[in-house]
Amino acid sequence: MSALEATTAAYDRERDEAFMRAALAEAVRGRFTAHPNPMVGVALVDGDRVVATGFHARAGGPHAERVALDEAGERARGTTMYVNLEPCSHFGRTPPCADAVIAAGIRRVVVGMIDPNPLVSGEGLRRIEAAGIATTVGVLGDACWALNLDYIIYIRERRPMVTAKLATSLDGRIATRTGASKWITGAAARHRVHEMRRDATAILVGRNTVVADDPSLTTRLADDPGARSPHRFVVDARLDTPPTARVADVSAAPTTFVCTSSAPPSRRQALIERGAEVIELEREDGRVDVEELLFEMGRRGLTSLLVEGGGELVGDLADRGLVDRLATFTAPVVLGGRSAIPSIGGTGVAAVDDALRARALHVEKVGDDVLLVADFSPHARPRPTGDWG
Repeated sequence: MSALEATTAAYDRERDEAFMRAALAEAVRGRFTAHPNPMVGVALVDGDRVVATGFHARAGGPHAERVALDEAGERARGTTMYVNLEPCSHFGRTPPCADAVIAAGIRRVVVGMIDPNPLVSGEGLRRIEAAGIATTVGVLGDACWALNLDYIIYIRERRPMVTAKLATSLDGRIATRTGASKWITGAAARHRVHEMRRDATAILVGRNTVVADDPSLTTRLADDPGARSPHRFVVDARLDTPPTARVADVSAAPTTFVCTSSAPPSRRQALIERGAEVIELEREDGRVDVEELLFEMGRRGLTSLLVEGGGELVGDLADRGLVDRLATFTAPVVLGGRSAIPSIGGTGVAAVDDALRARALHVEKVGDDVLLVADFSPHARPRPTGDWG
């Protein structure tokens, strides 16, 4: 390759990445509404000018490609389409986007990643290429992948992406020997947790957390008073949660209690009368079947789950390889004590070689605390920073 060719290739790559960032910035606009569909954004470019943009707002609504094409009209002909996810090729609630791209006379299609949905998975691009349209795949691929990791896990595993949130001391405790846990971490960390709730479609806690703290598990953000609250799930085998608990108040968000056959009918009825849902999922050892619960969430189209406690519930999920991401806020304090509550319970592993090992790590300072995010899912890739708005 000559020096001129190398310079031109570098320019083309930088140009493609710049416009893919514009597509990603559009995709993020569907962050709280697109589920269970992925976040998708489009930028239509003529020369060095963005002609039109679009994003997918909600399931059943127009896809990002069609929004941008409708905005551009005849100006779409001869443009380059930048889209973070491969255009679909099948009839779902809407017609195939690949056909719309072809009909619009698009000159080139630049795609961030192939759609992991087996109904598409390369077929959209094959259809576009068969029509004589040039394609480029993989521009900012890791960023596009990271943006929709919950969708990828949902479509491949048929369950939500599971993020376990912990607030711990330096010595790995989530409560003192007396059970006190408010507040180990500071106000900035608690604000970030509410942002995580806003991002999640479901939230899960165990009975002990509800009885000890009486949380509402809703999203409360002063800078976003209309923020979405997730669907609340409580694992409570015998339904010991008092009907007066704040989480049983469904005026702010729906609540589902998950019990076993040991739960007395009177307790079920008391929670149902508050408006909560009660479902029974029991495994052979008599405990709540958390794995089946995740599949039940998947059947409901819930793509992202935030697990907020307690340590035994997180440990049960970890023992079964069902924790995709661990988000640990660590405060600069030491609680000590043999009987202080550890951050993760469960059975654990017998040998260090059997330990869960993170595939990607991210560390940041949040107020006086440190947030460490560890990805364990085999579907995870490192997320580059600064790739979308």
